[in-house]
Amino acid sequence: MSDVELVVRSRRVVTPAGIAPAAIHIGGGVIRAVAPWDDVPAGARLDDAGELAVLPGIVDTHVHLNEPGRTEWEGFATATRAAAAGGTTTLVDMPLNSIPPTTTREALAAKRGAARGQCAVDVGFWGGVVPGNAGELAGMVEDGVRGFKCFLVDSGVEEFGWVGEGDLAPAMAILAGLRSTLLVHAEVAGPIDAMVASLAGADPRRYATYLASRPPAAEEEAIALVTRLCRDTGARTHIVHHSAASALPQLRAARAEGLPLSAETCPHYLRFAAETIPDGATAFKCAPPIRDEANREALWAALAEGVLDLVASDHSPCTPGLKIMETGDYLKAWGGIAGLQLALPVMWTEARRRGHTLADIVRWMCAAPARLAGLSGKKGAIVAGVDADLCVFADDERVTVTPAMVRHRHSVTPYAGAELSGRVHATYLRGHRVFDGQDVDGSHGALF
Repeated sequence: MSDVELVVRSRRVVTPAGIAPAAIHIGGGVIRAVAPWDDVPAGARLDDAGELAVLPGIVDTHVHLNEPGRTEWEGFATATRAAAAGGTTTLVDMPLNSIPPTTTREALAAKRGAARGQCAVDVGFWGGVVPGNAGELAGMVEDGVRGFKCFLVDSGVEEFGWVGEGDLAPAMAILAGLRSTLLVHAEVAGPIDAMVASLAGADPRRYATYLASRPPAAEEEAIALVTRLCRDTGARTHIVHHSAASALPQLRAARAEGLPLSAETCPHYLRFAAETIPDGATAFKCAPPIRDEANREALWAALAEGVLDLVASDHSPCTPGLKIMETGDYLKAWGGIAGLQLALPVMWTEARRRGHTLADIVRWMCAAPARLAGLSGKKGAIVAGVDADLCVFADDERVTVTPAMVRHRHSVTPYAGAELSGRVHATYLRGHRVFDGQDVDGSHGALF
């Protein structure tokens, strides 16, 4: 008897070999084979997607789930259901904004305990590097964290302190020995503090005021520091949410040198431009900031070139009150973009108009994030032996973002009202259809 329980087939399946008709054989939660389109074993259930594209489930390695402690901002139940509705099957949770932050073994256990039984998709965890926790790093690796996040500037929450070179260098040496990865929020305080001081009296409702307060020099200096320490320690290092095009030459040079340094950018940096962000529209505030149109197009070029390795949402929501929308004060509002559910259609909308294909989307949003999180061979591709995580995607369908469709805990998002290309018709997690185009089945997510 065949061990194939389910066949998902389409005339357009996106595999590492290209986009072609195929039948995906699934059994025991994994892909058994990628077979010819007409190969359907007797007794297997057939889900025929017709001409809809079938992609691997999106792997989002930059998500702030905020639970425990700030579940009123976002939580495992709401975020993972939003992820499933957006074609995302794997999340890796950032260590800050929860209370306690994931900076000790005990806190990691608390995070896992809070997540257990709530998740509609698979969830893993990053740990944190903060002043004084070097002794916790090895234990957290043993307990399963995928790597560690640090800030080189104020994180915005007092529980998660930022590190300077004195803390960072020894931590990176430890992580190199553990063969673990360091993720870096790459801004330093000096250029930011100088600009903030020079902006005294400027209108805080103007987006231009906020943009000026986070100059590209903050990213340039941070990446120079991180590159030097990466070279000195050999630690695998990853720059999160890269924004400043002026720092791309440093990343290109590090790649040419063969350093273990990679970088990501985010959908909001690839869609929006500072020139079109309204004053007082604090849903657009994030750090580093969304920069100008020329900067955006340079990020696209770097992504196509491979200088930027991947795209992750940096879903960082908060309660509507913390966005201070009634006054529109950019300098006081919480800095974070809510967009987890919308990452795929936003990226596809912008990618296709620049001549990119669904194979590029899979490289940037599935394969490369899986590699960053140490999940290659398990997630991020439609090949035999990996988890049967799939997204059935109507890439030509148009969707307008409304508050009613947003499944995050709060519907505040800069994508509100946007008309996007692409709608997820179904999401499969290890062979289970966890989203059918309308409803989410929240019972199949696992922790790793």
